Order: sequence, then C-alpha cells, then structure tokens
Amino acid sequence: MVDEMDAGAPYEERRAYERSRLIIDVYFNGADATGIASTKDIGAGGLYMNTKADLPEGAVLTLRIPFNDGQQVVINAEVVYSNPGHGVGVKFQGLTDKDRALMERELPSP
Repeated sequence: MVDEMDAGAPYEERRAYERSRLIIDVYFNGADATGIASTKDIGAGGLYMNTKADLPEGAVLTLRIPFNDGQQVVINAEVVYSNPGHGVGVKFQGLTDKDRALMERELPSP
C-alpha cells in the first residue's frame, strides 16, 4: 500500500499507518551510504531513523530490520523526509503480507 499524503498537513498527520515509539537498530544501504541507525518510531508503512548520513529525499535504501528470535524484515524504502545530520523518514516499498504480519506481531501498539 502507498501512504496517502495531504501536502497541507504536518508530516505526522499525513501517515496512513500508525507508528509505535520503538528504538531498534536498522541496517541501511543506499544513496552512497551504508550504516546502522536507530529508529525513533516505526510502523507498517515506514519509519524514522536517527542517522548523521546524508540521505536525500527520493533516495531508495535497502533496510534490514531485525526482530526477536532471529527474524528480520529486509525491505526497500524511499526517503520521504530528510533532516540532514539528524535523520530521515522513509516509506516502505513492496512490504509483503508475511513481513507486515511479522511487524504487526513484533511492534507495540501505538
């Protein structure tokens, strides 16, 4: 699914999916950068990750999000918001039903 966004609303109000406040390490690769970032919040539609890496809006990243019991989600995500030197907000691309179910099981309710 694609997040529906209303250009006039603050970013948090434009999300199609709720996000949980959860801090976990996320591994990313793309836009000439590779690293580990911590999440600020995460949901089935995307996440915000704290990173000093320069990741411009529109960049596509591959993310690996580890969960309990060795389970993980590997997904492409587009940078939709960039706060250089602090972090980025990303929107997941092509999240499978299996990965969505895993995330819904593992993430706390918002």
